[in-house]
Amino acid sequence: MEFIANDGKTMIGLDIDLANAIAKKLGVKAKFVQAGFDTIIPGLQSDRYDLSMSSFTITKKREEVMDFVSYFTAGTSFYVKAKGGPAVASLGDLCGLSVAVTKGTIQSEEATKQNQECKATGKKGVDVQFYPDQNAASLAMDSGRAQVCMADSPVAAWIVKESRGKFKLSGVPYNSAPYGIVIPKNSGLAEPVLQAVKAVMADGEYTKILKKWGAEQGAITTPEINPAVQ
Repeated sequence: MEFIANDGKTMIGLDIDLANAIAKKLGVKAKFVQAGFDTIIPGLQSDRYDLSMSSFTITKKREEVMDFVSYFTAGTSFYVKAKGGPAVASLGDLCGLSVAVTKGTIQSEEATKQNQECKATGKKGVDVQFYPDQNAASLAMDSGRAQVCMADSPVAAWIVKESRGKFKLSGVPYNSAPYGIVIPKNSGLAEPVLQAVKAVMADGEYTKILKKWGAEQGAITTPEINPAVQ
């Protein structure tokens, strides 16, 4: 959960604050690099980055190529234009609609799969539009190119809050799953990062940061390395 501040260059958000707190426990200073979501894992594999915190949902498939340390939990939310936006309560409601998603995310996979399911049942497909980040997806909806946006629930909630009435949430979050700090496989960093996350939780900084970003509902009590997921 991270965003670009109003100056157009500074990265802010829950993940940024937590990353800084974790880095401090590790005795290092975090350096943030903006990257397209679908380029992050390749960047980690090529040693371009040491680790990533970018609202990564932990999945079994991702655990095959990366190590993860869990630190949060979230589902997926739909958001639409506050005036004239369609009512969307489930993936099945996307048939016949244009949907903006961030490339490489769980939401992009779900929307693509739903497009196939809509067509298989004789309904109109989903016009799935892929964007490099959630800001671009939101802009597509704001400009009328898309009717619905999908994002991790805390990200969607924050975007709606900051939209000043332009957007609204539709339906309720679904498919809650853990977020993970992404670490190159067998790099030796997973255990130190896990201990740093535990330390940030123990001294109260974790709770303080979640409250700052209105994300207390996603708090966890026991971080793990590569937790059991689907």
